[in-house]
Amino acid sequence: MEIKKSGMIALVGRPNVGKSTLTNALVGEKIAIVSHKPQTTRNRICAILNRGQTQFVFVDTPGLHRARTKLGEYMVGVVKQSVADVDAVCLLVEPIPHIGGPEAELIERIRRLGMYAVLVINKIDTVKKEELLEVMEVYARELEWTAVVPISARNGDGVEHLLDVLEELVPQGPQLFPEDMVTDQPERQVMAEILREKLLLCLDKEIPHGTAVEITKFSEREDSGIIDVHATIYCEKDSHKGIIIGKQGAMLRKISTQARQDMETFMGGKVYLETWVKVKTNWRDNRSLIQNFGYRDE
Repeated sequence: MEIKKSGMIALVGRPNVGKSTLTNALVGEKIAIVSHKPQTTRNRICAILNRGQTQFVFVDTPGLHRARTKLGEYMVGVVKQSVADVDAVCLLVEPIPHIGGPEAELIERIRRLGMYAVLVINKIDTVKKEELLEVMEVYARELEWTAVVPISARNGDGVEHLLDVLEELVPQGPQLFPEDMVTDQPERQVMAEILREKLLLCLDKEIPHGTAVEITKFSEREDSGIIDVHATIYCEKDSHKGIIIGKQGAMLRKISTQARQDMETFMGGKVYLETWVKVKTNWRDNRSLIQNFGYRDE
């Protein structure tokens, strides 16, 4: 079917509100990594969905938070820039009848830009209906929303309705991405993100936030089609390196096995993954290392 409408829609909100879960639910495929830890998403990720004659480009952004490192500053910059150059914004909020600092800042930015803004109240499976009305009232006092859509990104409730609403806001325009493309991320970057997700899921507390992944080899064998992926995991302390590797390498094996399975699903074929762990002290405050790990401003 010929694409007649296309547009970019930013998904913004505080850390851990469900932006990446919603991105995956909207396109019906795992594009963005997900964990219960804040600041899982570091880069701006585009996920592409063709629905009828409309091509949606969803921009999943890092959570808006108070930056404490240069990496944090980069992430906050990504959010602010993403709101400025899209056709519509979805502000994701929790079903709590109170507007916090990150929400207030994003609402003010949306107001200044005067763009289509959809309030998306996520996690509705965790509250009663009357509580939801209270949330709607609080947010209605702050901005005249184009639409208010309650959803549960985790179980898919309200996601189709959200797409119907957004379809009305997407302008007439040509196809922006090829038909078979589901993300603008290079495959190498997806491999790195999958491995980083497993670090977030398998490790405790602050350690995963001090990790970065660099893919040093990504190639396909001509004879068998097996994809070789070599990955280096960087952490900030020797003690963290020991925890990531684990007793007799058990933790690194667990992380690598889970990552390889997801990589094979994404690539649609066999993956041979090798992982190493190295220490780079305070890399999150080193601008050139941040860029080296793929967090660039363009």
